[in-house]
Amino acid sequence: MRRVAIIGIGQTKFGEHWEKSLRQLSTEAGAKALEDAGLSGRDIQALYIGNMSAGMFIGQEHLGALAADQAGLNPIPATRIEAACASGAVAFRNACFAIMSGQYDIVMVAGAEKMTDIKGTDAIATLAGAGDQEWESSIGLTFTGLYALIARAHMERYGTTREQLAMVSVTNHKNGALNPLAQFPYEISVEDVLNSPMIADPLTLLDCSPITDGAAAIIVASEDVAKKFENPVWLLGTGQASDALALHDRRDITEMFATKAAAKQAYEQAGLKPEDIDLAEVHDCFSINEIIAIEDLGFCKKGEGGKFVEDGKIARDGEKPINTTGGLKSIGHPVGATGIRQIVDIVRQLRGEAGPLQVNGAKIGLALNIGGSGATAIVNIFGIEPR
Repeated sequence: MRRVAIIGIGQTKFGEHWEKSLRQLSTEAGAKALEDAGLSGRDIQALYIGNMSAGMFIGQEHLGALAADQAGLNPIPATRIEAACASGAVAFRNACFAIMSGQYDIVMVAGAEKMTDIKGTDAIATLAGAGDQEWESSIGLTFTGLYALIARAHMERYGTTREQLAMVSVTNHKNGALNPLAQFPYEISVEDVLNSPMIADPLTLLDCSPITDGAAAIIVASEDVAKKFENPVWLLGTGQASDALALHDRRDITEMFATKAAAKQAYEQAGLKPEDIDLAEVHDCFSINEIIAIEDLGFCKKGEGGKFVEDGKIARDGEKPINTTGGLKSIGHPVGATGIRQIVDIVRQLRGEAGPLQVNGAKIGLALNIGGSGATAIVNIFGIEPR
């Protein structure tokens, strides 16, 4: 198969965009990616867009055709991909496979979500569709509730503390405070997290990612095309896996089997090990998910994720910098866009364009995007040199 590289990136500011529609946000991100690559719409041969639930959030389906039309890309093929919060990363994988197959040479991948046009309670109900409707959401179990069960089990089994959970949010907000595209660019303290309103014990408000509007886009290209551009960032390995949708069907709710399986695929394809990763973007929809991700990706032993965070090893100057631009917690979580935004931030780091958030000497980055409570997981590994 042909090798694939990223040659252009773009992102809107994440937040509550009352003045912008979904089509405006996705078009803005796409235009920025084209500008970054130095291309025009005429160069794009196909479009993939990740989106979880535009039909419920804004009453709009058929997003592939809409996005292509608004971006002036007709008549190229345009495909919408849905995999809950992992929609963006799954769209990216499909775009890469289309290039690897030889079908296309230059493809745009976007992720977009407009979540604030409905009431918060309606948004929570829409997000619950990423779980098992029959066995979870129909009885009132929200995603905060699901992750609270995961957190409580991890605390009971491994001694993870509330303070360690809070430190995840504190670290991510410290990074996000320097990110002009973040929804909540300010620092918080452990006390702020612990004293914020309880949502589902043990998770408080500041353990949870917000409801967000936003879009991100990338341009991917075949090896022959990418070599003509400055600073392409190469896909070294990719993996995707699934697990039971309902939490009660999992073999162990203190780990994400899909993450471990996807990571194994990506590491083997890249010929790398966890210790080779210079930095990572992981799916911190709730603070416990970052701790479990650190363990399941092999950055520390099972059960030691909380201590890994407490010891400062996820800081930008730590042993394994995690979510160096703020993570979902500070940047925001427009669910269909998050997987693409994570890749955009990895590319910035590997290009050396992350400004005050730059990790020195970063050459290999990993992105983990998770759908629902872990039923879908995608791991992508990137580098500045092809393999």
